[in-house]
Amino acid sequence: MRILITGGAGFIGSHLCDALIDENEIICIDNVSSGNVNNIKHLMKNRKFKLIRHDITKPVNIKKIDRIFHLASMASPVDYQKNPIATLLANSIGTYNIINLALRNNSRLLFTSTSEVYGDPKENPQKEEYWGNVNPIGIRSCYDEGKRFSEALLMAHKREKNLNLALVRIFNTYGPRMRKNDGRVVSNFIIQALRNTPITVYGSGKQTRSFCYVSDMVNGLIKMMDSEEVGPINLGNPRENKIIDIAKMVIKFTNSKSGIVFSKLPEDDPMKRRPDISKAKEKLDWVPIMSLEDGLKRTINYFSSLH
Repeated sequence: MRILITGGAGFIGSHLCDALIDENEIICIDNVSSGNVNNIKHLMKNRKFKLIRHDITKPVNIKKIDRIFHLASMASPVDYQKNPIATLLANSIGTYNIINLALRNNSRLLFTSTSEVYGDPKENPQKEEYWGNVNPIGIRSCYDEGKRFSEALLMAHKREKNLNLALVRIFNTYGPRMRKNDGRVVSNFIIQALRNTPITVYGSGKQTRSFCYVSDMVNGLIKMMDSEEVGPINLGNPRENKIIDIAKMVIKFTNSKSGIVFSKLPEDDPMKRRPDISKAKEKLDWVPIMSLEDGLKRTINYFSSLH
């Protein structure tokens, strides 16, 4: 099968390339604005792999594509708050270009939306039917509303042009190949702990997140693509953790001398985040299997190896 992965040099995208390369021909599109070529360097000599450096906000013309995994977008707060316009364009014009590519090739298109479409949720856990609580003009809106617009655009093409669509909403994912400076909780805490510098917890640390290891997430994406489901379907780990507890676990697992310091909570930062994965269980027979403890240890080993 000939598979296109947009954002394939990124954190999740590169692991998806690895998972699919043995039985498929992989074309990776990435402008490397937030991805890293080193993530896919080991694939470059594989005849079944091809990297195209391209910005999806410009037309994409590739023929004979069976499936498209559309992951291309800045996804970390550091990136999208620094590049809000580029983020909005990737999730509007960029998604429109990939939709048209899918329609021309009669491809099945899987779009990775985000738990951010739920904003700072007023229900917990979040079900797919929940419409969210998003600030449309806040500093996170470039990502939140960008993904919400992509979902609306995709569903419009599904209804009007019978686009073969698979729509998933990804919750916090972590693991090897996260960037050191991507501003996410797990990578921030691990880097600070390994350096024995104070671990920065924003707010009281009582806000919650649910962390899914990258291999579980990739497995969910492939199961969704292999299904006939349209979605949206939540993919994430339903185990809810306080941020302060994650910091303490990282300190323990790294044998770090780091203390914990508290800083002001960023604007519009959600207080709760936990997926209801009932649909993923029922429709895809998918549940995450990696424990948080083992996943953190593997991620710590990865960052340790970079030093």
